[in-house]
Amino acid sequence: MQRIGLVYDLRSDYLAAGFSEEQAAEFDSEQTIDALEHTIVSLGYRVERIGNAKRLAERLVAGDRWDMVFNIAEGLGGRCREAQAPALLELYGQAYTFSDPLVCAATLDKAVAKRWIAQAGLPTPAFAVVQTEAEIDNITLRFPLFAKPLAEGTGKGIDQQSKIDDPVQLKRVCMDLLWRYHQPVLVEQFLPGREFTVGIVGTAQAARVIGTMEIELRRKDQPAIYSFVNKEECETQIAYHPIREDRPLKAEVEALALAAYRVLECRDGGRVDIRCDAAGQACFIEINPLAGLHPTHSDLPMIAMQQGMTYADLIKAILDSAFARYGTPVPQQAALTMPRAVEQHAL
Repeated sequence: MQRIGLVYDLRSDYLAAGFSEEQAAEFDSEQTIDALEHTIVSLGYRVERIGNAKRLAERLVAGDRWDMVFNIAEGLGGRCREAQAPALLELYGQAYTFSDPLVCAATLDKAVAKRWIAQAGLPTPAFAVVQTEAEIDNITLRFPLFAKPLAEGTGKGIDQQSKIDDPVQLKRVCMDLLWRYHQPVLVEQFLPGREFTVGIVGTAQAARVIGTMEIELRRKDQPAIYSFVNKEECETQIAYHPIREDRPLKAEVEALALAAYRVLECRDGGRVDIRCDAAGQACFIEINPLAGLHPTHSDLPMIAMQQGMTYADLIKAILDSAFARYGTPVPQQAALTMPRAVEQHAL
């Protein structure tokens, strides 16, 4: 029976170490790790919990190896933190799921990802990077703007003040973010249109869209901003649903997401965030090559569920993609209920 090592950052460990709820927000809950272990076992593998990147380093140095490491560790410290576990795994020649160190670092730095996307000719809002107070006055983008930390996830640093209407607010918000997060601030043209997140599994030309979910605020008396608070309280604040109409827009959104996923060379699975501009054109916002995998709370499993794809189907697709990349046979598994094929569109 093939052995799968599970690498992750457990939220409760960091809270116990004195981290705040916001600082630990990207890390995984016991429920997520339990669900992953149970599901991978149900697919015919044996699972061994490894823990975070430091525990992984200890095990690799000790000579431990696995048939595959299922890596969802977010890492700690700096814009390359998501690359820490993949770099260790590559150093020791250990097969693992999801994207390599370069992709993990480049996509966490939102400006680097947007430069790659723009260079490929894909639409993304104009932007500037603020590292010092003096640079704020040099921004020439048209208002309204949107500001967020350069290398955070889970909506950190995003709230109702993130939509910026004038230079005074711009300076106030940027200075606050620089002080709170000790990293540059990404300032980009605000997109007032609809927002979507697209789930993808596979690698390179084998990558495919599994579904698209629209994100709408339940309250219509505030800006439609997918903030940290709204993400944490999504059950009451957000309405998630497939695109209910407008097949041309659905095709445009999914084509852009798949093209961005391939341009950035993501592997095995991930999620792409898309928002429309004032003219209704879909634009790339950011990509998550290590998407959350809580079976009912995270966006990627929610997208799968909306398309009739079970959680086991999703995890199997990720593992199958990873094993295929390494040319390793996978165990015989019971037939799973896969969704109807999602149409693929070329840009």
